[in-house]
Amino acid sequence: MSAANTINELGGLLLSGKVEVVDLSSPLGPETPILQLPPDFAKNTPKVEIHKISEYDEDGPFFAWNWMVLGEHSGTHFDAPHHWVTGKDYKDGFTDTLDVQRLIAPVNVIDCSKEAAENADFLLTDEHIKAWEKEHGEIGRDEWVVMRTDWDRYADDEEKFLNTDENGPHSPGPTPEAVEYLLSKGIVGWGSQCIGTDAGSAGGMEPPFPAHNFLHRDNKFGLASLANLDKLPAKGAILIAAPIKIKRGTGSPIRALALVPKG
Repeated sequence: MSAANTINELGGLLLSGKVEVVDLSSPLGPETPILQLPPDFAKNTPKVEIHKISEYDEDGPFFAWNWMVLGEHSGTHFDAPHHWVTGKDYKDGFTDTLDVQRLIAPVNVIDCSKEAAENADFLLTDEHIKAWEKEHGEIGRDEWVVMRTDWDRYADDEEKFLNTDENGPHSPGPTPEAVEYLLSKGIVGWGSQCIGTDAGSAGGMEPPFPAHNFLHRDNKFGLASLANLDKLPAKGAILIAAPIKIKRGTGSPIRALALVPKG
């Protein structure tokens, strides 16, 4: 089948509803949980602010629009390679210079929801991933891999979403060995339903924050605060994760979407 015919067939499947578009993003607003850095860092991302300019009133009788305050890494968001020191030298490592061909790819969904419900500090290992591949099939080159934990159920409750106590944050994520294994497969990027691509305990790992460290070292992408991964199959969906084209942007909020065949 030619590429043109394939595109036409996909269009027909979308129009008929045989391919469903699943929204993988949480709403972005003042209640959106925001990552808080340790006190020895000078600045934190501000809370999201939405300010009305006009809404069919004396400030604009025919139109409604707003202006916003938000950080690049707010809500469901994309991490570009320049976000981390290990990816700082890539010329195509910004949101305005990256190769958009890489943003749309098959997605592998590793379901860790049961383990995460039982243990907020659950860590996905390379052995877990290899066992998943034996059941569902090999993870392919230039594909997305995401970790389903159903953490999005806390997306409107910052305290539960960040889950921090006197010992630090508690949220599931990958081990360094897991990230290195995925990179050996040639993935395009890694995604999480938590506040960042790393586990809450990742600051104490070697190296610290391995998902950030290794992904961006290899010019790969990260996705965080994803939602609705329970609506995706383990394999067979296509993930579309396009950041805003911010000049020299290190990331941006996104409307992540998945194309899922019905039936």
